[in-house]
Amino acid sequence: MSQAPLPPHLHINTLAVRAAVERSAFGENSEALYLTSGYVQPDAASAAARFGGDEDGYTYTRSGNPTVSSLELRLAAMEGSEAAMATASGMAAVMLMLFSLLKSGDHVVFSQSMFGSTIKLIGTEFARFGVESTIVPQTDLDAWRAAIRPNTRLLFAETPTNPLTDVCDIAALAEMARTHGAWLAVDNCFATPVLQRPLAMGADIVMHSGTKYLDGQGRVMAGALCATEAMVRERFLPVIKNAGMVLSPFNAWVVLKGLETLDIRMRAQSAQALDLARWLELQPAVQRVYYPGLQSHPQHDLAMRQMNGLGGAVLSFDVRASAADQARARAFHVLDSLQVLSLATNLGDTKTLACHPASTSHGKLTEAQRQAAGIGQGLIRVAVGLEHLDDIKADLLRGLDTL
Repeated sequence: MSQAPLPPHLHINTLAVRAAVERSAFGENSEALYLTSGYVQPDAASAAARFGGDEDGYTYTRSGNPTVSSLELRLAAMEGSEAAMATASGMAAVMLMLFSLLKSGDHVVFSQSMFGSTIKLIGTEFARFGVESTIVPQTDLDAWRAAIRPNTRLLFAETPTNPLTDVCDIAALAEMARTHGAWLAVDNCFATPVLQRPLAMGADIVMHSGTKYLDGQGRVMAGALCATEAMVRERFLPVIKNAGMVLSPFNAWVVLKGLETLDIRMRAQSAQALDLARWLELQPAVQRVYYPGLQSHPQHDLAMRQMNGLGGAVLSFDVRASAADQARARAFHVLDSLQVLSLATNLGDTKTLACHPASTSHGKLTEAQRQAAGIGQGLIRVAVGLEHLDDIKADLLRGLDTL
């Protein structure tokens, strides 16, 4: 059954439910799950041409799958990129990008506020293969500029950051990268294309952990890279075919369905997060709240320009304490007092999740690295879900009111 192509200039929430590969002969309305590892070829000559890359067609799911292709088409349409490459996880996407773009002797500049595993991967693991790196403060454009060397190939930023929600100026970094012949990659996990489209601001690559908001219900692991058709085909595809960090068809199908509700989830959860952040600022046991939607946030104006006027659905706060040991004990008390919220390190779920970054997501870092990133022992991160806001507040008060 033939399927007419979508018209141009559709809105993002239309693309989120309509962009996909062509329907099968059965005419299914919901995108099909092609749960197969191999594909029957029409004849030996076609098989040779497809395996040789001279003819389009599926050969082996490590090289491509129709369900995975639907996810890639849909996410690319939402991000405004020419193409996308799905991966087994967000960190697999980072690994694929680094392997595809860098070689020994190349240099990367990245933010000290990035996800802990990303910092370890670039600064430790890729250093073993001769890739050099410099870590800079997220919001200091002069520091980014000063860190660039003749061999700098990649600038890598996450905005807003995990967990302090620091925001960087994407357009300024993109111009900086172009001037020096480097690529700019942006981790768009926290904002998603609903709130922020980095490619439209000049970025070259958008990276996603689809495990988070793209799925939206904490069910599967997934990742993706969005870029030009040439970069995806000529750089990412050859590496993923051989390295195998591919996304399974089932996980792709789950995320594909998650994208259909991404717009309404992000807007609803962002509204809840703003209300919760304002409420937390009034609590005596809370020392500071980190949330881009608050006017007290240092990059509030920039965030509102870049993120469609919303602050996202993740916030963090410091419990009030006089020393690191006391701060850790108090943060643990708040988390251990929860009866409704989930003590879990994921984010992007419809369930509200709370965690202690210093001992979990950033536990792999040295204490010096954590201090440089501003990750204190009293910090609690909350990924706001869709429970009633009064229930979320009451659950946090169980610990905050008994410190």
